[in-house]
Amino acid sequence: MSIRVLVIGNGGREHSLTWKISQSKHLDRIFVCPGNGGTSREAKTVNVDLPPNDFPRLVKFAVQNKVNLVVPGPEQPLVDGVEKHFRKVGIPVFGPSEFAARMEGSKAFSKDFMARHSIPTAQYRIFQADQIDEAIQYVKTCGHQVVLKASGLAGGKGVLIPQTEEEAIVGLKDIMVASVFGSAGSEVVVEELLTGPEISVLAFSDGYTIVPLPAAQDHKRIGEGDVGLNTGGMGAYAPAPVATPAIMDQIMKQTLRPTIDGMRREGFPFVGLLFTGFMITPSGPKVLEYNVRFGDPETQALMLLLHEDVDLAEVLLACAEHRLDSVSIKTRPGFAVSVVLASQGYPGNYPKGKKIEILDMPTDVVVFHAGTQVSDKDVLTSGGRVLAVAAYGSSIQNAVDLVYKGVDKISFEGKTFRRDIAHRALNGVETTPSTGLTYAQAGVSVDAGNALVEAIKPYVRSTRRSGANAEIGGFGGIFDLKATGYVDPVLVSGTDGVGTKLRVAVEAGTHDLVGIDLVAMSVNDLLVQGAEPLYFLDYFGCSKLDVPVATQVVKGIAEGCRQANCALIGGETAEMPGMYQDGDYDLAGFAVGAVERNLVLPQTDISAGDVLLGIASSGPHSNGFSLIRKIVSVSGLTYSSPCPWDPQLTLGRALSEPTRIYVKQLLPAAQAGLIKGMSHITGGGFIENIPRVLPKTLGCFIDASKWDLPPVFRFLMTQGQVAPLEMARTFNNGIGMIVVVSAQNVDATIQSIRQMGRAQVYQIGEVTGSPGVEMRNMHVWS
Repeated sequence: MSIRVLVIGNGGREHSLTWKISQSKHLDRIFVCPGNGGTSREAKTVNVDLPPNDFPRLVKFAVQNKVNLVVPGPEQPLVDGVEKHFRKVGIPVFGPSEFAARMEGSKAFSKDFMARHSIPTAQYRIFQADQIDEAIQYVKTCGHQVVLKASGLAGGKGVLIPQTEEEAIVGLKDIMVASVFGSAGSEVVVEELLTGPEISVLAFSDGYTIVPLPAAQDHKRIGEGDVGLNTGGMGAYAPAPVATPAIMDQIMKQTLRPTIDGMRREGFPFVGLLFTGFMITPSGPKVLEYNVRFGDPETQALMLLLHEDVDLAEVLLACAEHRLDSVSIKTRPGFAVSVVLASQGYPGNYPKGKKIEILDMPTDVVVFHAGTQVSDKDVLTSGGRVLAVAAYGSSIQNAVDLVYKGVDKISFEGKTFRRDIAHRALNGVETTPSTGLTYAQAGVSVDAGNALVEAIKPYVRSTRRSGANAEIGGFGGIFDLKATGYVDPVLVSGTDGVGTKLRVAVEAGTHDLVGIDLVAMSVNDLLVQGAEPLYFLDYFGCSKLDVPVATQVVKGIAEGCRQANCALIGGETAEMPGMYQDGDYDLAGFAVGAVERNLVLPQTDISAGDVLLGIASSGPHSNGFSLIRKIVSVSGLTYSSPCPWDPQLTLGRALSEPTRIYVKQLLPAAQAGLIKGMSHITGGGFIENIPRVLPKTLGCFIDASKWDLPPVFRFLMTQGQVAPLEMARTFNNGIGMIVVVSAQNVDATIQSIRQMGRAQVYQIGEVTGSPGVEMRNMHVWS
């Protein structure tokens, strides 16, 4: 296919992208809007004199010129929603939606996102403009040095690093009262000051796949030795030696992958270039900030590191079309360095219109224009950062030597630059600050575990009952059996999980509901033996602890315990890097109950002629989901599709309806001696489960016409072309619990069950003298 590209922007970043895109074998034309004195000199490239913020005119131009890929350079158009304007006319954009661009447009939003997904970052608090007093009090009492950040876009200048408490208070007043950063400071993030080497990791993403480039290190200060005012960047080099393979692996697993997965799950998938700033602290890499576009001057160096076989136009288009895994992204061995040449006076006031002379460059050295314009064939300065000279070398020293040879071949009045770019790598200063490995570097966060304990304590306390105080945090849970009032009790225990329903919970995001399932599967198994559930413990295993997700799971577990009137007295959270796929987790539950010895079920007097009562289920419960997931996969639907039988829900939410807990509804009848036996209809359906409570010489029949097959099971039966008998041996089919009672106790039992719960009760069959389960009238399901 022939690719026609529109690049938006006029800086060194846009020139370096244009330079690499122009080498594409599929390229037909590049339009750069508005471009600079260097972009139009690249092959097949023209500058377009249109305002880069006039999106309707840009769209009209793109349509008229058959553009089929748009590459916004700066952050402002992305935050302002340029992507949706082109999406409406069907032109792919390498860049995020305005919702995803909030990751750069609002530091408060991105910090809260990191907290929700347990992404390592500094401690922080967010304050609105009218909360100056609260912000000052926090600075005085937080116990650590702070960094002040205007939440909105401030042209890279919205960060203050006060050295003292007094400076911090002055800085807060400057941002929140004096509005030195304008509307960007209407919301302020006050965060912990982190220490260590900084790196920038630029990564391609299509919303699903993420591919990082080698880590770079920028030089922000105007003066050599990293002194003076902050700038937009005076040079960069890559790869940064501090970003060892172990560090990059940690960054990928703990930040990049969770970020991309988290954004997709929250409904704003990220497409484009995710630029994440990290501080390599003694406890591992922590995120400083997100940017949603290529960095400048990192991009100028990284473009030289891309392998000559990499077709950048293809890569960008693959990202925009959500197929990044279909292209290869390779980098050359060696190093690249970029040095910015600025106007005298930058980052303050500076003159413009100075003539630039550029002599022939050495091999492997490229000059990228930034603040330049062409006038009467002369190239003139027009901005603070004028040019970026980039060089590739086999070693960092080789690349540095080459780049400064290139710098010396350029002249203009007031040329300002730093001669110490990459000094940390050359002098061996840039090393990982930790002298020994930590648990965090192994991928396990003790802090996240502690945060989870604190988050779930209110839910656990809500399950208090006689015999347990439902407090957690110790080494074991305690239950006082004497406090329950039993005379001659027998303890009954059960353990279970929720099977592959977990996969649906992960994909549909119904983490709180699956916690109820976990409790239900165990306590219903206690109930069928006549036991009252007393207490419950859970196991939560994962590769990386996502505190918000784990909190939702435990919230559901606590709700299940409340429904079963049992106490949640403890559990185990296991963070095991490498044991699970990122984003996945596993659950197991353990319940203990008690029943008076003479009321243990099933009773020994079950006989032919006893009646089977069926109590309605809430849906598939937690069984048969391997088949359910297979049926969904062949149906053409996804878990986010509208539910076919209830369009008010998604299919994932409908299938996630938690298992009904029957304790409160059935336990009074069991304790009254009305019930001879109970069968929990789990995996194996009617065929396998009912015989488990009958004497070996007896069987039963089930009359399928006695209740209506719920819509969810009709959907599964139809879409999967599942035979009725297979339905009967796989699913509960609308009956989650079966109760065996004598004929004379039917009315009393039904009355008791209906008084204690809302689930419908049906008389669905009888115990017979022939072993096995006979399914009658199954034609009504067809």
